[in-house]
Amino acid sequence: MRKLLTIGRWAGALGILGLLGVSAGASDYPTQTIKLIIPFGAGGPNDLIGRPLAQKVSEQIGQSIVIENRPGANGIIGTGAVAKAQPDGYTMLQTTGSFTANPSMVKNLPYDVMADFAPITQIAESYGLLLMVPSSSPIKSLKDLVEQAKKEPGKLNYAITGFGNITHVTVAFFEKLADIRLTPVPYKGTADSITAMISGQVDLAVVSTTAGAPYLANGQLRALGLTGRQRAPNVPDVPTFQELGYPEMDLTGYYGWWFPAGTPADRVNFMQQQAKKALETPEMQKVAAESGLRIVASTPEEFKAYLAKDLAFQASVIKRIGLEPK
Repeated sequence: MRKLLTIGRWAGALGILGLLGVSAGASDYPTQTIKLIIPFGAGGPNDLIGRPLAQKVSEQIGQSIVIENRPGANGIIGTGAVAKAQPDGYTMLQTTGSFTANPSMVKNLPYDVMADFAPITQIAESYGLLLMVPSSSPIKSLKDLVEQAKKEPGKLNYAITGFGNITHVTVAFFEKLADIRLTPVPYKGTADSITAMISGQVDLAVVSTTAGAPYLANGQLRALGLTGRQRAPNVPDVPTFQELGYPEMDLTGYYGWWFPAGTPADRVNFMQQQAKKALETPEMQKVAAESGLRIVASTPEEFKAYLAKDLAFQASVIKRIGLEPK
């Protein structure tokens, strides 16, 4: 009788776990340090949201999450490393829109973004990107920029963090809409791009509100416009491109977590639940608000659907701009 009762309780426990969406096998995970690869330089917007999130999740699961920045080739180097990693739940990727832009911009991409990765969650979505210039620049407005660019086509240059990156596509799209020509200059990451602007090496760049807001606040950079549909809470005085007469400029960024394809579903679901729990804390809500981000915390299925949609959108924008894959 005792044995039958024990079996019954075990079956009941499995039923409860099933209702919670957690596999019994998840109980032995994680048992070691998890590596989170960010395929861009340290100090960029990925770090600003990724590091506090990783710390919060680490505290919840009782295991360290170590961040490793692997910049290069518009995120392809670090992203490719995750694609080749063991699908055991101990190597994760955090990146942005370059993930879904690269397939349209890079010939012979060494991985398939939809087949070689297991989406965990879309962490957050931005309100858009800031088009910024140094505070010392004579360009005071978007109108000034267009007028100057028309006078001297190609003379003004802008920092990008990779060919086909959102920092490149955004400005290229604006060039198309405004009928101007600017010159892109590649840098390894957002932090390098901002330094280049402040030092006068480049005339302008688009950066996330996460990275740009502090420099707007301290007066080192000036924002000409925001690419999203509505103003960002952390930079409320910056008008959108739509307000300034460019209704088609509606480009926002996202941040997400992935495992390599083949990672057990229970581990994917476990990490999504932990990320969601962390993102709901007051600490992470504050980080998001200060960074100008909207928390999403989607399920793996929702994130996969979002990625498929964004993959098609990125391809359509790049085709319209006329950028050729390299």
